[in-house]
Amino acid sequence: MAEKVVFRKWPGGDIIALFPELRSTPPCCTAYEHFGQHGAADYRLVLSRTRPASPEEYAELKAELEQRGYCLQSVQRYRRKRRGI
Repeated sequence: MAEKVVFRKWPGGDIIALFPELRSTPPCCTAYEHFGQHGAADYRLVLSRTRPASPEEYAELKAELEQRGYCLQSVQRYRRKRRGI
């Protein structure tokens, strides 16, 4: 089963992968970056401080995650039907 992932770009140029269905310490979800790798991120806060990454911009990070065994489904935004992230 594919893991939903939202790729975003920080103002400085780094790409972050957010996994909105992989919960961490509330209100955070699991995130991944080249430097620092896995961690927790506040989904809404990251969205407010980043912009969507294009497929060309996130290709390298996506390949790194797939090399680690992830099966990914890239989505632009993740909306839960109920309250939460």
